[in-house]
Amino acid sequence: MTRSHLSTRHQQTAELNMDQIFAQAADPENVSFGMGLPDEAVFPSEALAQAFNEAIATAGASIFQYHDTQGPVSLREKIADLTATYFDYRPTADQIMMTQGGQQAIDIIGRAFLDKDDHIIVEAPTYMGALDAFDSYEPIYHEVSLEADGMDMAQLEATLQQYPETKFVYTIPDFQNPTGVTMSLAKRKQLLTLAAQYDFYIIEDSPYRYLRYTGEAVPSLAALDTDDRVILISSFSKILSPALRTGWLVANPALMALFLKIKSGLDIQPSYISLMAIDHYLGKHDIQAHIATINAKYRDKCALMLACLAADMPDTVTFTQPNGGFFIWVSLPEGVNATALLAEQVLSQAKVVYVPSEMQYASRQVTHQFRLNFTGATPDDIRTGIARLGKALHQQLLVAQ
Repeated sequence: MTRSHLSTRHQQTAELNMDQIFAQAADPENVSFGMGLPDEAVFPSEALAQAFNEAIATAGASIFQYHDTQGPVSLREKIADLTATYFDYRPTADQIMMTQGGQQAIDIIGRAFLDKDDHIIVEAPTYMGALDAFDSYEPIYHEVSLEADGMDMAQLEATLQQYPETKFVYTIPDFQNPTGVTMSLAKRKQLLTLAAQYDFYIIEDSPYRYLRYTGEAVPSLAALDTDDRVILISSFSKILSPALRTGWLVANPALMALFLKIKSGLDIQPSYISLMAIDHYLGKHDIQAHIATINAKYRDKCALMLACLAADMPDTVTFTQPNGGFFIWVSLPEGVNATALLAEQVLSQAKVVYVPSEMQYASRQVTHQFRLNFTGATPDDIRTGIARLGKALHQQLLVAQ
């Protein structure tokens, strides 16, 4: 063939991609802090297996049939209860649509809102899976820096003044991926005020909100919203199992009608067997008690990694101090390329995997930072891996001086 038939939208834009990170993370010689993995020990495996069996036995052959695009009402009602408990906001079952994980929810929003060269605002850095989803619709990104308490609101307002046609702001306000930062109440209120002033939607992507280890919860954006401008995304991936691929969207009725039309064209329906198994599980088990058990385990892992970083990192390396979630964000001195460092030294010598910042900025230009996951590693791996990483960074930064 003399010409490419493939879309240019999906060409690799970073030196290292997530498939390569997955491959390195799976290598038993490496200590991986790269993937955002839950601890397998906290999966309610036996209870979920029983729930699948009960769901099939109860429904019989009909469970294998086509079903409603939106998902079973009984499960959506339970998710409404879960949302009321953890988000201080109770949607109706009709405002909830089940999706194939939170990732499909993000893609559906991209399909619903974006034409080529539409303007959107994202945090800098942000969830790389959201960038991958939005990239397909070729928007123009505007990045807003993150501070210790969330988005830089002065920068956000200046961006909106320059680009008032912005369609939406995508944010992970609770224990943000990748930084672990949580948006303050004052900034949440300010964001909602700006949304009303500049007429844009807010995408509140919040799969980590359940996982708070210290401090007091801040009201969700959805709870503070009085103008139907917030679209809420969440999932069971971080609190039950990512393999269930079960997430949901919460939106106003007009948007829900469009989202249902889009989802029907994508896959007709979610996996009804999985949804009914989750419904049975939630009907028989205390999900709040299960989440409390997870939080106790992850609280200790987070504290351990922070202590190891404080002990082993060079003085010129800084890192965030999350109160929950999955991740810690590490910043090297500017001029140090974390992607090249991983490829050339950290993997080969320290045998440690992290996710470089390059793929977590819409610009793909910031290279001196990286993300660490603490939930998927064992305590011994945290101690060993951070010690190895610290030694490698001491050597690299000494050479760079």
